[in-house]
Amino acid sequence: MIEVAIIGGALNGLAAALALAGRTARTPVPTLVIDRADPRSYGDPARDRRASAITASSRHMLTALGVWEELQSQAEPMRRIEVTDSALAPHQGRPVLLHFEEADQPGEPAAFMVENHHLHRALHEAARAAPNIRFMAGRGVASCDYGDQAGVVALDDGETVRAQLVIAADGRNSRARQAAQISGNGWSYGQSAIVTTIAHGRPHDGVAVEHFLPAGPFAILPLTGNRSAIVWTEATASAAEILTADAGEQERALKMRVGERLGDVSIIGGLQSFPLDLFIADSFIGKRLALIGDAAHVIHPIAGLGFNLGLRDAAALAEVVVEDARLGLDHGAAPTLERYQAWRRFDTMMVAAATDGLNRLFSNDNQALQLIRSAGLRAVDSLWPARAAFMREAAGLTGSLPRLMRGAPL
Repeated sequence: MIEVAIIGGALNGLAAALALAGRTARTPVPTLVIDRADPRSYGDPARDRRASAITASSRHMLTALGVWEELQSQAEPMRRIEVTDSALAPHQGRPVLLHFEEADQPGEPAAFMVENHHLHRALHEAARAAPNIRFMAGRGVASCDYGDQAGVVALDDGETVRAQLVIAADGRNSRARQAAQISGNGWSYGQSAIVTTIAHGRPHDGVAVEHFLPAGPFAILPLTGNRSAIVWTEATASAAEILTADAGEQERALKMRVGERLGDVSIIGGLQSFPLDLFIADSFIGKRLALIGDAAHVIHPIAGLGFNLGLRDAAALAEVVVEDARLGLDHGAAPTLERYQAWRRFDTMMVAAATDGLNRLFSNDNQALQLIRSAGLRAVDSLWPARAAFMREAAGLTGSLPRLMRGAPL
């Protein structure tokens, strides 16, 4: 029997494996990563054109795991964040209603932007180099059964894996979660996020811009060089039309939303689209099972916190597992898993409620709401302590942080 089996070899699964058994782990817990695909394929930019905002606390964790040094050259710091509400002046300039500066969070940027394919590559290479992490790649999961003494994972080639703890990192449609009959609550927003990368003639100067449009937020996020990541929210039917339009029409629609600030704009590599939903599992744990990342929760990307929530899951779970492993306790038993759930569930619910509320507040063309939110944003913008508090929250530096998110190895 192995100690930990992680189902899913994408970002959250790899982060959990490194937290438990990477080269920087002081008490490594031998870990097996199972994925239907070869995890190297997730490093292909054509597969995933998204970029992730890496908050300060997440950067501390990646440093503690020994991967941030490999990512630094591909990480662009956010030096300023600007929030506009284009519905107030659709045919004129976009007044900045709220802004955050580096000075609001002294010492380090609140976040860095890194393209997902770079994150995948760095995490995968670090996991491959760790002697206590093994991979079963290209082998899907046929079924899972969770007993009192072990979780049993049957693979589609007939092999069976018995593990003291199974970690579900297999996404929003998690088969591992479904096998445990863990349901959840949520809904579709009727929106899709269109993602791409653009090149532009003028430098972005590290400025991230969030335009709130009636259809949903439109984010321009700085990448290395004269490039930016785009997260463009539209009603699902409108997004489908944009994706099937010819390249010229796509570029015209995008330029209209980007504006003239960045000069001449061109799309790099095409567009991708992802449905936007809210989902919170009824429980983050089961018998011999822990859920992390999208297997446990799916939130709106309006604040760019989805990946960071998954890293917090991995850090908290690894901490309670390693603590009990050091004491010789059964780290897949209920007491360990209940500590993980108690640590992570409230934080997740608060972030989900905040992102849901923001999306509902801004994804509409109600003139009364436009005036109220404009006044509210301007009021916050005028108060430095309020901006500083928001920046600390956005940087992930508040609350009860796991050791890894404080930069301390396990």
